[in-house]
Amino acid sequence: MRDVAVVAYERSPGKAADREVDMAEILLPVMRRALTAAGITRDRVDFWASGSHDFFEGRTFAYIDSLDAVGAWPPISESHVEMDAAWALHEAWTWLQLGEGEIAVVYGIGRAALPSDLDQVMAAQLDPYFLAPLRPHRDAAAGLQAAALLAAGALDEKQLAEVVARSLAAAVDEPGAQVSGVVTVEELLAAPYVASPLRAHDCGPAGDAAAVLVLAAGDAARALTERPAWLRGIDHRMDTHYLGARDLTRCDTVTRAAAKAAEFAGFGAADVDIAELHTEYSYQEPFLAAALGLGATPINPGGGPLTGRPATATGLIRIGEAAAHILRGRAGRTLAHATNGPALQQNMICLLEGDR
Repeated sequence: MRDVAVVAYERSPGKAADREVDMAEILLPVMRRALTAAGITRDRVDFWASGSHDFFEGRTFAYIDSLDAVGAWPPISESHVEMDAAWALHEAWTWLQLGEGEIAVVYGIGRAALPSDLDQVMAAQLDPYFLAPLRPHRDAAAGLQAAALLAAGALDEKQLAEVVARSLAAAVDEPGAQVSGVVTVEELLAAPYVASPLRAHDCGPAGDAAAVLVLAAGDAARALTERPAWLRGIDHRMDTHYLGARDLTRCDTVTRAAAKAAEFAGFGAADVDIAELHTEYSYQEPFLAAALGLGATPINPGGGPLTGRPATATGLIRIGEAAAHILRGRAGRTLAHATNGPALQQNMICLLEGDR
């Protein structure tokens, strides 16, 4: 397997929708900073991969707008996934394995705050025959999974409030956070439900942001940065999209992806210094931590998606944050998790490491 590393990562701060700013305007400054951090110009890039979702823009092929920030002339080798850009990163990593290039750029643009009725958008990802026509609230599927876990005795509401309190406190100085501050567990538990047992603070706020990662292979990575964040193992698994056919108290796709990634990496989730988990809901942190066997490993030290979730960029940001811990010398090994679909339907695990 060819060695591939993250050599640069940049993101924009999360914020509410600005209908006067398009995809290219959000992406361009982030793209410029990422290429500058890697010490390259766009002509050095062999492959571009992106992730976004037309449903949030309300029109087809909306991602084409983002190419204005990339520059599509002279012609470039480019691909796009209609989902979280973490899966675009997997495609770029796979492309670099072919040996046809040395440098790839991956970017994601989240526009979850753009629709006037997000419930209509999110319902479209559900089973089209039985679930989508019911038009459930956008947080309903997560509420069902959280309720199943509480009924099984795996979690309790106080644990969820403790996760939120820690996340909000950790995000005080984070540029990507849309909410932060000090709040007590008792105050959180007194709030009303939005999708029992979830309260508003248990659901990461929707927002807009862009993220860019620069990947490089082998000697190219070593030439671009003193401390590459090597992608030692990466794998993703998918469960059925029909919620009624799943045991919502289990996340076998997470454990299987983690096991396969560990097989490639030579180390597992229990061996990392920091974990960045794609936890858009509070219950998902203890649920995933238990499945991965993380124990006392620090999770989302910057607050994570509970302080802001730009759809289709959130998972890529988790990989970027995991890489940043290594690039900045804060960790030797990290884990990144990304998810897509209702109630943790699809899951990806990345194991990253600095030079040994």
